[in-house]
Amino acid sequence: MGRINNTVLPSAVEQPQYQRSELKSRIVHLGFGAFHRAHQALLTNRVLQQIGGDWGICEISLFGGESLIASLREQDHLYSVLEKGAESNQALIIGSVAESLHPALDGIERILEKIAEPQVAIVSMTITEKGYCVLPGGGGLDLNHSLIKADLSHPQQPKSAIGVIVEALRRRRERGLTPFTVLSCDNIPENGHIVKQAVLGLAQQSDPQLADWIKQHVPFPSTMVDRIVPAITDETLAEIEQALGVSDPCGIACEPFIQWVVEDNFAAGRPQWEAVGAELVSNVVPYEEMKLRMLNGSHSFLAYLGYLAGYQHINDCMTDEAYRTAAHRLMLQEQAPTLSLQGVDLAGYADRLIERYSNPSLKHRTWQIAMDGTQKLPQRMLDSVRWHLVNGSGFDCLALGIAGWMRYVGGIDDSGASIDVRDPMVERLQQVCQSTQDGAERVQGLLAIHEIFGTALPQDSRFVDAVTRSYLALVKQGAKNTVHQLMANGSIPS
Repeated sequence: MGRINNTVLPSAVEQPQYQRSELKSRIVHLGFGAFHRAHQALLTNRVLQQIGGDWGICEISLFGGESLIASLREQDHLYSVLEKGAESNQALIIGSVAESLHPALDGIERILEKIAEPQVAIVSMTITEKGYCVLPGGGGLDLNHSLIKADLSHPQQPKSAIGVIVEALRRRRERGLTPFTVLSCDNIPENGHIVKQAVLGLAQQSDPQLADWIKQHVPFPSTMVDRIVPAITDETLAEIEQALGVSDPCGIACEPFIQWVVEDNFAAGRPQWEAVGAELVSNVVPYEEMKLRMLNGSHSFLAYLGYLAGYQHINDCMTDEAYRTAAHRLMLQEQAPTLSLQGVDLAGYADRLIERYSNPSLKHRTWQIAMDGTQKLPQRMLDSVRWHLVNGSGFDCLALGIAGWMRYVGGIDDSGASIDVRDPMVERLQQVCQSTQDGAERVQGLLAIHEIFGTALPQDSRFVDAVTRSYLALVKQGAKNTVHQLMANGSIPS
């Protein structure tokens, strides 16, 4: 079959109506993943559709994705997004990408020179938590990380995203160019602060004067991103091909809902994202907390307890009334009270989340959401638990979610099938699970991982008792029965 850049597409497919030849690579994005394609690149495309301009994107994938970049080039940097509603779908062609680079195809030097070009105003990124090479708990740059050690040895041939940013900024400073804004779009709290710590940490090691210049001139705005974008499957690609009449290896599918809250702090301008629904604010943190705790926290709860019970997708969990009710209770009774955000209808937000989770078209896999739990639990659940311990309030759903994670990383689901656990600390988790009995001893062993739980929580008897009680219930009667029991009785008995 043909390609989307030289095929007549169905009239229902929304296509770029602006002059793509006028685009300049004013944004360089690190991490051409599915989420970015459905979020920042799509919103930039909407700005171009509605008000024009030359804000094009140069896509860079530093790790993997070589074939994806090659396919993108073959399609003149066009790709498709299929927005899947509960009742109908909308196919879009995104034209905001102007060019692309990959170290395996182009070499790291060409990438660095691209980012050092004068017109580049923003370097954005979706590189996942792992890509920042930072210590857990806000400890700053991990100087023992293999990529960072390589960057310190050869700073002009960096391997990490952080090293690429530092070297590009060094070149711009030497050439007297305006610095770019570093814009993290990853789903981590205070992402701007995290990347700033990492960049300054690396610069300080090699060139303290450069670090001072970055600190003085380079903005690192935080962002809150929200859109459910399931991992791509062969089934999804087939749906996209059916909608377009042509295959698209770069295509992705997502829900219709989209939200982006951005700290309005840029060094050299930005697209008018607010014209297409983005919220430009002075402080993103309250919005981050709402999303991380209410959405991501309930997502993780459903992912672990759903997967253990045999529910492959989030919408499968929503067909179980107890799981549906538990997720809603977790949001409003245990997460919402911990938030500082004012003037937002949290009950309405929770209802909308349940509606989004119930979308039968998305097929968002519980296994996908369950990945990398060691890096997600602290901000999604543990910070809320600490709030409840201080305020003397109940947290049964949170305790069950944490116990669900512990049961999940044990590697066996409730049917006795093995689980493919994906986590940067998977070897450490396996060591704990293999060296402890499956009960209170395992709970104690996992709680002893201070990188996740810190030092105070494992010493708090109320927390330990609640998690242990939930874990023992999961061992005895499985996830499904435990969730049903919690909803029927209001608590899990000792």
